[in-house]
Amino acid sequence: MSGAVSSALPSSAAPLARSGGTGVSRRVLPGFHLTLGYSLLYLGLIVLIPLSALVFKTFALTWEQFWVAVTAPRVMASYRLTFGASFIAALVNLVFGLLVAWVLVRYKFPGKRIVDALVDLPFALPTAVAGISLTALLAGNGWIGQYLEPMGIKLAFTPAGVVIALIFIGLPFVVRTVQPVLEDTEKELEEAATSLGATRLQTFTKVILPSIMPALLTGFAMAFARAIGEYGSVIFIAGNMPMISEITPLIIIGKLEQYDFAGATAVALVMLVISFVMLLVINGLQAWQRRRSGAPA
Repeated sequence: MSGAVSSALPSSAAPLARSGGTGVSRRVLPGFHLTLGYSLLYLGLIVLIPLSALVFKTFALTWEQFWVAVTAPRVMASYRLTFGASFIAALVNLVFGLLVAWVLVRYKFPGKRIVDALVDLPFALPTAVAGISLTALLAGNGWIGQYLEPMGIKLAFTPAGVVIALIFIGLPFVVRTVQPVLEDTEKELEEAATSLGATRLQTFTKVILPSIMPALLTGFAMAFARAIGEYGSVIFIAGNMPMISEITPLIIIGKLEQYDFAGATAVALVMLVISFVMLLVINGLQAWQRRRSGAPA
């Protein structure tokens, strides 16, 4: 049998098969140094050079001008709204994205493929269309808003509307990150925990949650990062009232329209630094979780 297998292999692979697979196999892609060089070149052209231009443009300001530009009361209010709403929206998506992924993986029901396709709709839908649709629903004369506003619940043109828009565009990031991990999770472990007397809550917290926690953190980070930079869907439903419902990307656009390029890049640089630090923290939590669970980093 082994002779038949060896004869079926190419001549270059036959010595490897006969030696028990201990040789160095040929890689499909070029060697490490070449692929690493292409990767660094691509990242430099696409990521590092544009971000470097952002930093160098900010150097046109003195430190006092930079500080005034990034700490103006209107700008500070936009920071609080942008990062606060993004964090809340990412937390909501963390919970309900997990529920949606769980239903899609663990249950069979009529229309499952349609529901699965609807999850990706925010990916394909232009953000401006999403903002207009949410405004048509939640405004005072909208389909839903006309019933909520008489009860004192106003969603459109408020920070709450910003959170709703960010939840809409961020949900697919959590679902699509957690879904494949749930599909690979061994159900036998859950059955073993149940047979040993574990409750449903214990099975979830002790068996399921540790295995999907890195994916949850990744989905949270992606939804959070996407929400911070969101513009199109938010400006329609936010109302863009200074100090109340004005997001930081709109502040940047306003400065660009006023030809204050250095001020726009200063505010953008602050957002870049804060976002980068938050993503580093989340990635550190992911690495810690993997080491804690014994998975490869």
